[in-house]
Amino acid sequence: VQLVETGGGSVQSGGSLRLSCEAIGYPYKSYCIGWFRHTPGGKERERVATIDTDGEIVYADSVKGRFTISRYYNNHTLDLQMNDLKPEDTAMFYCASQRGNCPLKLASWDYWGKGTLVTICS
Repeated sequence: VQLVETGGGSVQSGGSLRLSCEAIGYPYKSYCIGWFRHTPGGKERERVATIDTDGEIVYADSVKGRFTISRYYNNHTLDLQMNDLKPEDTAMFYCASQRGNCPLKLASWDYWGKGTLVTICS
């Protein structure tokens, strides 16, 4: 299993970015997949948005209405459209995947990408 994130960068507050994750080497349809982030000074990675095997989407309260997660089965990719970005969104963003339903516990996610850095300037 390999997860490769692209699309990070630096934008002004209020701007937009689109992240993409390519999932390689596993039965994509059978796995939950999602985006997490680790903010500067944060204790651990936090869930941003996930899509379960049945299509259920869950967003963190902090990103609802601003971020949209999309899963594409034809090319095994997962996108995160981020609008109205704020300085507090500055973080390393990670794509993660797990066989079956999305786990509640962070430690239960087995597969992680290396991350892509998002920096929001005020």
